[in-house]
Amino acid sequence: MKILFLDHDGVICLSSEWGSRLKKTKAYSNPNPGGERSVPVEFRFDNFNKKAIGVLNKILLETDAEIVVSSDWQHFCNLEEMGLYYEMQGIIKKPIAFTGNIIDPAKATWHRDWDSEGTRSLEIMTWLESHPEVTNWVAVDDLNMGKIVKSYSMEFIHEWGLENFVHTPRGNEGIKQVGIKEKILRFLK
Repeated sequence: MKILFLDHDGVICLSSEWGSRLKKTKAYSNPNPGGERSVPVEFRFDNFNKKAIGVLNKILLETDAEIVVSSDWQHFCNLEEMGLYYEMQGIIKKPIAFTGNIIDPAKATWHRDWDSEGTRSLEIMTWLESHPEVTNWVAVDDLNMGKIVKSYSMEFIHEWGLENFVHTPRGNEGIKQVGIKEKILRFLK
């Protein structure tokens, strides 16, 4: 089985779409004023970029990869709702899983060794350890979770870094940035 670990913000939900959920939520009227409401999934999240969806769909068609959501969005819905949202946004496959949490956010305190990149990398590795049927995989994220990170004239090696990783550093381009699709395909073919 081929797996694409997919982040949303900065990958398929680009900076041009950030905040679109606020307009959608405002348009959603509360049918039970003063009471608890559960906002339907179509109003809960920012939109995905249409061109980024096109690139993602091409990758899915070419590789037949399955999607595992590594985005923080997994904290705001269940898998069925996420699948429905993917469908509403035009993605041809629904995610099969979330990576899950290795740290309980309610109990965690900040520590310099538990940054977002390291935590997400470990969540992906933990998911992979429990799924030996995976033959090919890649993680795509705007957080730099690579094993080797080059910054200006320095190079850092992260113990927790991922070998099968594609970085999308431009929040306004994400997965549609030139060369990103080809990098992803190298890991999934």
